[in-house]
Amino acid sequence: MDLPKDFIVKMKGLLKDEYEAFIKSYGENKSQGLRVNTLKVSIDEFLEISPFTLEKIPWVKEGFFYKDEERPGKHPYHEAGLYYIQEPSAMAVGEMMDPQPGEKVLDLCAAPGGKTTHIAARMKQQGFLLTNEIHPARAKILSQNVERMGIKNAVVTNETPDRLAQRFPSYFDRILVDAPCSGEGMFRKDPQACAEWSLENVEMCAIRQIDILKHAANMLRPGGRLVYSTCTFSPEENEGVISQFLMLDSRFEIEEVQVYEGFGKGRADWISDGAANIDRTIRIWPHQVKGEGHYIAVLRKTEGEETTKRKYAETVKDQKLLKDYLQFAKETLQEIPKGEYVLFGDQLYMIPKEMLSLNNLKVLRAGWHLGTIKKNRFEPSHALALSLKGAEVKNKWNLEKDSPELMAYLRGESLTAEGPKGWYLVEVDGYSIGWGKLVNGVLKNHYPKGLRWTGNL
Repeated sequence: MDLPKDFIVKMKGLLKDEYEAFIKSYGENKSQGLRVNTLKVSIDEFLEISPFTLEKIPWVKEGFFYKDEERPGKHPYHEAGLYYIQEPSAMAVGEMMDPQPGEKVLDLCAAPGGKTTHIAARMKQQGFLLTNEIHPARAKILSQNVERMGIKNAVVTNETPDRLAQRFPSYFDRILVDAPCSGEGMFRKDPQACAEWSLENVEMCAIRQIDILKHAANMLRPGGRLVYSTCTFSPEENEGVISQFLMLDSRFEIEEVQVYEGFGKGRADWISDGAANIDRTIRIWPHQVKGEGHYIAVLRKTEGEETTKRKYAETVKDQKLLKDYLQFAKETLQEIPKGEYVLFGDQLYMIPKEMLSLNNLKVLRAGWHLGTIKKNRFEPSHALALSLKGAEVKNKWNLEKDSPELMAYLRGESLTAEGPKGWYLVEVDGYSIGWGKLVNGVLKNHYPKGLRWTGNL
């Protein structure tokens, strides 16, 4: 790999005796990881059915290495949302967030969704997760991953940090700022990051990161946790940004957290005017663990004002608007879900009760997407299918992972089937993957056109 000359000079100066071991890691294969989605399957259950050769990732209980030649992204279990393919070091961020069920959590720079979906799994569908991405195309990918993993309590927005800060002052219990960075830690994984790197870009990133942190700080309640992470080695974007931020905002301090023994500490000697306890921050090095480069700082907001004046989202009050949905739910589900509903045009969502007003926000997903209210009928969403378990529906159609019928379903083909007419939750080995509608011995295919497979495995 041809690394930028300025990067090589910089890392030699920083690492000194460690440089040779560090640079040698670029000639080694990168580690591949997947994280079990515990919203859909327990770790033990997944290990029993897994078709892959897995090795435990020491620093995250749901995480596993898989072999280079394996392709979990091309398996039906991936489409069913049983796991998320994620770089192993990046999984440490979700561990440091340590979100709890029932909390209000913000992932401010969230695409493509690895850390968001980790946070959501730990929240167990309880509480409110706001997951945001400023770039529209990336926000769409984020929304798709929230759907695939069967997450019910997340709102996906495509907003700037400053606009969110105006709407959510002193609101969240935990905030993740996985900041846009120069990407030095991803050079081995992403050659494009290597090609775009420059010393000038490092400096620009640091300025932007401080600005994002300022807005995040104002959205955190007193006593809340803010986790800052990057996938770069640059001290300017790591210890430098955290030290400058703490100098600007005295309400925060660096928390001491338990770390995996292979992780490194923040380096006070690499910056001038380092913050107190900067060595409590975390560095992950590719020559010390099986993963790429990462930096993590865990901050606590020690003081500030609580804001109690809130304007919550407007929900559907007229039950007549819901009659077709309620009829569908009565016929198809074992129980009608309880919660507050919102309509975006003809799209029906169940919204997390803690969600504030959606007015004038760019919202891609307003919570749990239930489906579309059409003229005299309701059509359930793919998101609803992926968030349900077989025990929650009246009719289901199970297909085995290696069966021709499953491949036909994923290609969008209808199946021959017998049973009561109506909506069926289609499963792969007992895990939901989509909808079918049984009429006159034919299970009509409702797998989304944009997700359909071509050919066979």
